[in-house]
Amino acid sequence: MTGAQVQLLEGPVLEGEFVRLEPLERRHAEGLALAAAEDRDSYGFTWVPAADSVPEYIDAQFARRDAGLLSPYVQVERASGRVVGATAYWEPRRLPFDGGKFDGSLFAVEVGFTWLAASAQGSGLNTEAKYLLFRHAFEEWGVGRVDLKTDARNARSRAAILKAGAVFEGVLRSSARSWAPGEEGLLRDAAVFSIIREEWPARRAELERRLAELRERLGSLRG
Repeated sequence: MTGAQVQLLEGPVLEGEFVRLEPLERRHAEGLALAAAEDRDSYGFTWVPAADSVPEYIDAQFARRDAGLLSPYVQVERASGRVVGATAYWEPRRLPFDGGKFDGSLFAVEVGFTWLAASAQGSGLNTEAKYLLFRHAFEEWGVGRVDLKTDARNARSRAAILKAGAVFEGVLRSSARSWAPGEEGLLRDAAVFSIIREEWPARRAELERRLAELRERLGSLRG
């Protein structure tokens, strides 16, 4: 596909009750830097920019976006209005050429490049962010599959993906760049998870149940 034929993956603002996912812009740099400057102990296998390298991080995500590979987001905590992390749609798969003509219909996409500031972890924001991303992919784009991948050694991330309702499919050996410190230029084994269209109604109901529990818990704390 030539540059003139690149089909961008464009995700809209996704508004939830607890989190708002906004397409990444340069105005988000300061908020991302503040989020990234919090405790980083949980980022052993995840690409999270250092506070002073956020402009380069944004440049890299924009390059992927402009190549049609990524739709990058920031996660905004609605209660405070502060940027608390990032996520993205990644690696769209489209129907191939048919009868000499490129179909281009989106049939699968990955949710990835996800991280949250330490203060936002365990808050329920990740649950709602995944819900919003999955819902838009299945119900607006009409995909048949959403993928999630993580470093196979990242037990915390694997547990969170399972909790979001994805099914573990296996490990792809040496299949992606490692983000672990000291492993620059090396490849990682990737644990692969997915949700498919037929599973989405049940997964949606379960995520909505969890969000209702979060709403009730927060309501009791405020009361």
